[in-house]
Amino acid sequence: MSLLYEIALTLIPGVGDINGKKLVNYCGSAEAVFKEKKSALMRIPGIGEYTANAILNTKPFDRAQQEIEFIKKYKVNVFYYKDKNYPLRLRNCEDAPILIYYKGTESLNPPLSLSIVGTRRATDYGKWYIDKLMEALSSYSVVIISGLAFGIDTAAHRSALEHGLPTIAILGHGLDRIYPSQNRQLAKKILDHGGLLTDFPSQTKPDRENFPKRNRIIAGLCDALLVIETGIKGGSLITADIANSYNRDVFALPGRFGDQMSEGCNWLIRTNRASLLDSPQVLLDDLGWAQVEGGTRTAQSKLFINYTEDEKKIVEILNRDSTVSIDKICIESQLPSTKVVAALLNLEFQGIVKCLPGKVYQLI
Repeated sequence: MSLLYEIALTLIPGVGDINGKKLVNYCGSAEAVFKEKKSALMRIPGIGEYTANAILNTKPFDRAQQEIEFIKKYKVNVFYYKDKNYPLRLRNCEDAPILIYYKGTESLNPPLSLSIVGTRRATDYGKWYIDKLMEALSSYSVVIISGLAFGIDTAAHRSALEHGLPTIAILGHGLDRIYPSQNRQLAKKILDHGGLLTDFPSQTKPDRENFPKRNRIIAGLCDALLVIETGIKGGSLITADIANSYNRDVFALPGRFGDQMSEGCNWLIRTNRASLLDSPQVLLDDLGWAQVEGGTRTAQSKLFINYTEDEKKIVEILNRDSTVSIDKICIESQLPSTKVVAALLNLEFQGIVKCLPGKVYQLI
C-alpha cells in the first residue's frame, strides 16, 4: 500500500523531488501527505496554495495502480529514497529522485563507479580514447554509467561490455521502451551485464525536457564524471555542472584547438571545472583507485580520546572500512554534510585521517 502513495506523490504536477521529500519529512509518510489538511500543507516551507491544491485535487491513484501492475508484470525493482537499499551515492544529493525504477543484474552500490558523457556526434578520437580507457579499467571493479544516447554514450556502453565491465544506462523515459530504438539490442546486453535505470514511470515518452533531468542521476550515481567530447553548448556541460555541485570529481578529455567537438571539454579544463585527463592512469591515480588497500590504522587505539560526538561517529565508520567516501560518511553517520566536513577537517588537523583523491577518507 505504501508504494501506491509513493508513486502517486511523484505524479502530482509541480511537486518535484525536493518539495516531495520535504512533504514526506513534514507529514511523516507519502500516505500522510494525501491525508493532510490544506492549512497544514501551506505551513510547510516552500509549499504554497497552488501546490497544496494540486495535492488535494489531483487523483493519481488509478495511474499509480497501473504502474504497480507494470512493476509486478516485468519484475521491476523500485527504490524509495527512504529505503535502505536506495543507492548510497544518490541518496545524499538534494534533488535525488523520490523513486527510481531499475531492471538489471548489477548492484547500484558498486565499489567504484564512473559516469561517461559526451556528444551524440562522437569522433574516432573519442571512441578510440574510450576503448583505451576501458582496457585500463578492465582489471578494476568499476561500473560504467552513461545515458544510452547516440555517440559517446553508446560507445561507452559497448566498450565496457567488450572489456568485461558492467554498465548501467540511465534513461530519460519509462522502462516500457528504449530510445533511441536503434540501441534496443545494446539495451538487452546491458540488462544481462548491468542494468537500465530511470526515475520516470512507464508510458513516459523520451521528451526533450526529460534528458537534462535524467543527467542528475548520471552525476549522482558516480564517484567521478568523465566528459569525452562535447560542444561549447552541449548537454554534457550541464551534467558536469551538476557533478561539481554534488562534489564529484570531474575529468575532461582535451582536444585540438578549433575542434568543435572538443570546445566544451577544453572550456571545462580552462575554467577549472574539470581536471585534464590525458591518460587513464591519471584517473586511476587521482581517484586513488590504483592504490592497494590495507595497512594498519593507528587511530583505532585513540578511538574515544578527546573526540566530539560527531568525530566519534566518523572515526567508527572509517575504522570499519579502509577507505570511505564523504557521501557514505554522511549517510552512515546521519549527520548533515556541513558537520561532516567540519569534523573531517578537524580530524585531518589532528593527524587522525587523511583525504585521498576522489573525496575519499582513510584513517592514518
